Amino acid sequence: MRLGAVPQAGFVLAAAAALLLALRAPAGLAVLGLALFGVLHNVLELRYVAGRFAAVLAGPLLRLLLVLVTGIVFCRLVPPSLVPRPAAQAAEILLAYALLAAACRSGLRGRPLVLAGSGAVLAGAAAGSLAFPAYHFVVLAHLHNVVPLLFLWEWSRGLARGRGLFLALQCGWVLVVPAVLLSGVLDGALAPGTGWTARLAVAYTPPAWLTAGVGLRFLAVFAFLQTMHYVVWVWFLPRHAPDATGAFERRVPALRGGRAWLLGAAVGGLLAVLFAADYGQGRTVYAALASYHAYLEFPVLLMLVLGLAEPRVAAPAPAPAPAPAPASPARALSRPPAPPTSPTSPTTPAPRTAPVPVLAPTEESL
Repeated sequence: MRLGAVPQAGFVLAAAAALLLALRAPAGLAVLGLALFGVLHNVLELRYVAGRFAAVLAGPLLRLLLVLVTGIVFCRLVPPSLVPRPAAQAAEILLAYALLAAACRSGLRGRPLVLAGSGAVLAGAAAGSLAFPAYHFVVLAHLHNVVPLLFLWEWSRGLARGRGLFLALQCGWVLVVPAVLLSGVLDGALAPGTGWTARLAVAYTPPAWLTAGVGLRFLAVFAFLQTMHYVVWVWFLPRHAPDATGAFERRVPALRGGRAWLLGAAVGGLLAVLFAADYGQGRTVYAALASYHAYLEFPVLLMLVLGLAEPRVAAPAPAPAPAPAPASPARALSRPPAPPTSPTSPTTPAPRTAPVPVLAPTEESL
């Protein structure tokens, strides 16, 4: 696999444009980007992860993960009149850590000491998240936008050359640009805050640092990383990881070809209408739907970090060998007739020919 100069230049141009928009219109970039590409990138990200890491997201583990994530969706959709918001957030946190624990149990079943250590770490992290839920969800929002770095790191192992430059470029937009924004060096280029920026900054700024200036920086970081997040899932990986797409389409034939794009565009269009009518309600519905792609990627990432997840892209089944073609009538008529057999002479049996074996296609397990 080779990566030329055009994709590298595409990342540079995308990062430059995203940074400019994040500086001049962070709120608009965050809201419009979510409305236009939010659902589409959900579908395409799930297609990539489910195709490339089919060995992880399969069988009983996948069913358990789907049950846990569906519980998180319920926590995000339940009205506050039925379940108070703090209780719903606490339930979501517990379900999220249960999901990680299930992934650890599945991957570390044969390593009890490592499994026990992972359980202790998850228990301590869960206690911290329950004690400071606001920080938990701020970290979760930014962490989700940083996740593509690990997937791109794993993908780049197939590069024949230029991997160092590729990874340096990815670390640049994931780590360096946000650090520069948070340092305040670019505060002079940031557009003045508005009511919208103050409203959005609450969700992306640690509560202890929530001032007008720092909140604007965190919002700019989120808008920039979210835009680059979409660049990875909507442009780069669909174009440069066709093996993952092919594996997913063999696993889910109903979404072959452009059907995944049509599904993402159709649902995204409906959600954009809801955003325009009631942004708060649209944000709630989107957050619930996005739970599946946001939380299902964490078990895969956890196993990648632990060295337990290897991409297994199934190859298509071999085509059956063609059967021998029957002889044409003209060719049969051109053969000389067999000599007559005397009634008194013994009949010589015709030589028996071995049947031509026809190879049947092997059934591919998905």
